[in-house]
Amino acid sequence: MTRIAAVGDIHMGPHSEGTLRPAFETLPDCADVLLLAGDLTRHGTAEEARVVAREIKGLGVPVVAVLGNHDHHDDSPELVTEILRDAGAHVLEGEATVVTHGDHRIGVAGTKGFGGGFVGRCAGEFGEPIMKEFVRYSRHRADTLCAALEDLARRECDVRIALTHFSPVPDTLAGEPPEIYPFLGSYLLAEAIDTAGADLAVHGHAHSGTEHGRTSGGVRVRNVAQPVIGRAFHVYSLPDHDGSPPSSGAAASAGPMA
Repeated sequence: MTRIAAVGDIHMGPHSEGTLRPAFETLPDCADVLLLAGDLTRHGTAEEARVVAREIKGLGVPVVAVLGNHDHHDDSPELVTEILRDAGAHVLEGEATVVTHGDHRIGVAGTKGFGGGFVGRCAGEFGEPIMKEFVRYSRHRADTLCAALEDLARRECDVRIALTHFSPVPDTLAGEPPEIYPFLGSYLLAEAIDTAGADLAVHGHAHSGTEHGRTSGGVRVRNVAQPVIGRAFHVYSLPDHDGSPPSSGAAASAGPMA
């Protein structure tokens, strides 16, 4: 079994420094990797990114992250990425990485993703240039996720995980106002996941959403926004590739809220 710890939307700043570190230091005892599903900072500043970096540095398990919309707010996502990478995190945007912990080889394909909505109620690539740009941006994020998952399929991984900030399915948005669903995710991400295949899809962003969902192709989706899971991280146990599906249950590991 491969144990996947995940959390998103920790929204850290100077006043929350140190709140997650005690829980994160327990990770070697209960998980093989930590996934961070975006919105790691409040406003995407270098100062906030350094707080996150101190929380995750030297944890004893690999850390893989994507950025969220909050991490772009200061218009310096490249700097946020650099700071987190200097702390040892694998920060992905349309890329894949294979990390190891013990005998486990864990493949993660990551992108922030974007909005646009879901089948039957989604934006189309039609009309004004700015609307076309919106949908093209979302489609590009999904296309890079698909390519990254396909790359992992050609490598030796015990499990393959799709890591995004925006949601690939409406299931995990239940609890949010339906009017804002188009700004919380896109069906294009789910299409990418189902096309390329994955054992689990993890996202954040929907603070008032629901933890459990599933793509139309049957891939389990988990919303790990911290306000949803209510703890420092959640741990999901996935069987290593033997033709069986990933576990639907989750073993919880408690920790302080940010």
